[in-house]
Amino acid sequence: MNFTIPRLDPRWLPFADAASGELPLARILRLSLFQFSVGMAVVLLSGTLNRVMVLELSQPAWLVSLMVSLPLLFAPLRALIGHRSDNHRSHLGWRRVPYIWLGTMAQFGGLAIMPFALIVLTEPHNGPIWAGMAASALAFLLVGAGLHTTQTAGLALATDLASDRLRPRVVALLYVMLLVGMILSSLAFAALLQNFDYIRLIRVVQGAAVITMVLNVIALWKQEARNPTLTAHDRDRPRFQESWEQLKANGRAPRLLLAVALGSIGFSMQDILLEPYGGQILGLSVAATTGLTAIFSLGMLAAFALASRQLSAGRDPLRLAGNGAVIGIFAFAAVMLAAPMDSSLLFRLGTAAIGFGSGAFAIGTLTAAMDLAEGGQSGIALGAWGAVQATATGVAIASGGGLRDSVSHWAEGGLLGPALTGPVTGYGAVYQLEILVLFLALVAIGPLVRQQGEPVVERPAFYMNDIPQ
Repeated sequence: MNFTIPRLDPRWLPFADAASGELPLARILRLSLFQFSVGMAVVLLSGTLNRVMVLELSQPAWLVSLMVSLPLLFAPLRALIGHRSDNHRSHLGWRRVPYIWLGTMAQFGGLAIMPFALIVLTEPHNGPIWAGMAASALAFLLVGAGLHTTQTAGLALATDLASDRLRPRVVALLYVMLLVGMILSSLAFAALLQNFDYIRLIRVVQGAAVITMVLNVIALWKQEARNPTLTAHDRDRPRFQESWEQLKANGRAPRLLLAVALGSIGFSMQDILLEPYGGQILGLSVAATTGLTAIFSLGMLAAFALASRQLSAGRDPLRLAGNGAVIGIFAFAAVMLAAPMDSSLLFRLGTAAIGFGSGAFAIGTLTAAMDLAEGGQSGIALGAWGAVQATATGVAIASGGGLRDSVSHWAEGGLLGPALTGPVTGYGAVYQLEILVLFLALVAIGPLVRQQGEPVVERPAFYMNDIPQ
């Protein structure tokens, strides 16, 4: 039986029609490897090393939180990074490649020195204590700067390569690869560090540095065509302020970025609370709460696949984002109702719906940001989206935990009345605030949604059978 990929029904290949004759599927998948390396770095910093530093290395929680949050310092600079890549000067004729390479080197350097810095921080036998803290902070800063630079320039390169009709599918595929990278790397790190010791930590983290370098070099190879005209040193280049004013000229960018900030806060405040909620309130086991990550990820994957098809059919990306926010509102309501109903099933369904809603919101707003880019200035548009999204997410995660602790403390002290003395009160306050913030995100998105009768962006489907063999 002659069974080949081109003969498969496109329904079983949800991202196959992201390809075209100019941008084949193999090239898209190769380009998406930079997202895999970014996902690996995110898991290593916020998941694996977070736990290792607190438990195995016995570091105080405040110090670990500080170190893990350091990469967020570079998030607001993504708009500037995108602008610089839009207007890069180079005799080689590349705009995006130098920044992806610079980000890769920063990631590699940070990961290369990180395990030694953590060991010095943990056991400062020789030299002052501040040396270990400074070295660890430098390592986390380098990785943060690298992943933000790589992702901003990489997404801009994908926007340059993809046509308007196929861009939503390419974006969805890139974010699927980010999610795949996070899932696979988390499983790999968990298995490799099961029997922890310093030597194993060094091998794992430096192995991640080598894998990052290899994946990003493969992703970059022969992707961006040289165009010395665009990067000529004598070409006029706008300042960042001028490019920013141009981006805001049509009036949509500020409101869109406000919606991105509100939606990111609304979906992210629960990020570190779902598993404790399931264990403390619903009595779920460690294994059961650990599985929530997989449920959340499956919800996001389903949203990416659906968004890919709908956007390619001309669906308004902001309407998709708004629908994601609505789903999120009902999802948080389901999570809250799971406690009085004592229903772990409802809790799991709510978790999956949160993943679906956040995925739809992210892809919808990112596609809308791409549509704002004009004249090859995709870097600043994507950088602005990334800066707002990453910064809002970091602030939301930090404030979500603090709000839960504060409200729980008030509830236990009887300040909220006898009916609100249980531990569920703190979690409920966070979930109710997220519902309110998502309503505000809908208010921000509403005026931007395309009305009936307005021109539809045609993005015809393109299937594997149409790719030249």
